[in-house]
Amino acid sequence: MEAQLKELIPFLRDKNPQVRQIALSNLLGQTPEGSPHRNIFYHGLGGTGLQKPKETDIIRDLKLLCRDQLAVAHDAFRALVNLSDSPLLVPFLSEPAFLTFLVSYILNADSILADLASMLLSNLTASSSPCAALLALNVPILKTPSSSSSFFPTLARSGTCFAPVPYPPGEPQDILALPLLIDAFVEGALMDPSGDRASRKRKGELHFLASVFANISTSPAGRTFFITSRPTDPLNPNSTNEYPLAKIVAFTEHQDTIRRGGVASTLKNCVFSSQVHRAILSPDTKTVVVPPSTLSAPGIDALPYILLPLAGPEELDLEDQEKLPSALQFLPSTKKRDPDPVLRLTHVETLLLLCTTRWGRDYLRDHGVYEIVRGAHMEETVDKVSEHIERLVQLLKGDESVETVDGQDCSFLSCQKYSLDVVLLGATARRQESAAIGDDCR
Repeated sequence: MEAQLKELIPFLRDKNPQVRQIALSNLLGQTPEGSPHRNIFYHGLGGTGLQKPKETDIIRDLKLLCRDQLAVAHDAFRALVNLSDSPLLVPFLSEPAFLTFLVSYILNADSILADLASMLLSNLTASSSPCAALLALNVPILKTPSSSSSFFPTLARSGTCFAPVPYPPGEPQDILALPLLIDAFVEGALMDPSGDRASRKRKGELHFLASVFANISTSPAGRTFFITSRPTDPLNPNSTNEYPLAKIVAFTEHQDTIRRGGVASTLKNCVFSSQVHRAILSPDTKTVVVPPSTLSAPGIDALPYILLPLAGPEELDLEDQEKLPSALQFLPSTKKRDPDPVLRLTHVETLLLLCTTRWGRDYLRDHGVYEIVRGAHMEETVDKVSEHIERLVQLLKGDESVETVDGQDCSFLSCQKYSLDVVLLGATARRQESAAIGDDCR
């Protein structure tokens, strides 16, 4: 059987698209983890001795077939998504040419398979080297002010993503890719999934970009990107400044688990540094500077989006209601907590990390966090989540010692460790790097 499958590989380069499709459809079944003949895709990738690993014909062919017509490109993307869980493939799928095509394809609003491309990018960024490459990646674009989309990524052109007609004049300019991906992610949430895909402004919903953001934020450079003030419009450097994290925090209540889970993990990863707590918690009516940058931007006002997934329909006294952010006051009787215990735990861990400074603890006390988590604890059925809520309550309701008056002593928190969240195909895992929650306060 394996020999017969190998005989199909040369047909991936056949001039007849139907032949390419038949060959690929027969190989596709061997790409998922646990398939009996999956090794045919990895054979020869490892290298020997001092020889560097070389890209094999079948991997090169699959990358090229992602640019093919719809049926072929669909199966090629699916195959690479299935295979990209192997570290052997990461260097070949994150090389500059293919990574630029992948990101450009996702950015183009007319890309039919953008969601599959987002899944592939999500898997790739579970490794640190593609994260670093994506943070520095620039993509060439042409501005298209007369089109429904404001720009065209020139390297996105393929059998499932056509160039605009008429073709935009001028020379392409290189733009940092990550701010553009964030804007595309926000646009994707506005698309009606029940509507006709052909009539949508953007063909993909791009939920898996939330996992990409979560993976990027596990690195210090990634967290710095999300909490560094930059122009709201990536194509207009003179636009008002905003923190990139502020654009995505609202999706912690989104109906799609992948989207809200990736955003929750991104937010949690970003609060590992106590320097950013004021910017993350402050309302958008107040401008805040995050060192070492000297540029200010409106506060992210993330607390409502952390608390809403933990909030239920419980009625509170008027005095307690007045403490809460406006988005949490007088919630309807139909309000439900996030059904996923992993995400509820993520939000509680985020609140615990925000307790590393005296300022953060006082802010959480003054804005009704205890009142929300008290109700969450009463309804919680998962022991691990309940235990973390109890630790949070101890911090919020405990007396502050003399040593913590100025916010410098967090040693009583240092025994509690939390891991940075990294996401692979929507399943949250814990990256080995961890941080003591008092480390930034020593």
